[in-house]
Amino acid sequence: MSTVELIRARLAVLEPSQLDIRDDSAQHAGHAGAREGGHYAVRIVAPRFAGLSTMQRHRLVYDAIGDLAQQRIHALSITAKTPDEIKP
Repeated sequence: MSTVELIRARLAVLEPSQLDIRDDSAQHAGHAGAREGGHYAVRIVAPRFAGLSTMQRHRLVYDAIGDLAQQRIHALSITAKTPDEIKP
């Protein structure tokens, strides 16, 4: 299973209404940290984030991805919103 698929599977616990995961690893080829894991960007929209600070939202994401953060991910950019925060 690819890292993107693993991230998607693990974030399912947050019951997102939208989830976009981008693998930016190729843009960082040759970067010293690239040997330790990939570079990813996550945009997640979930009702569960209501009333939480940005830090609390990011903590939920990191808790959900668990050991992937130490094993397969070197850098993770997170955008975490509630459905109400998304403009039509």
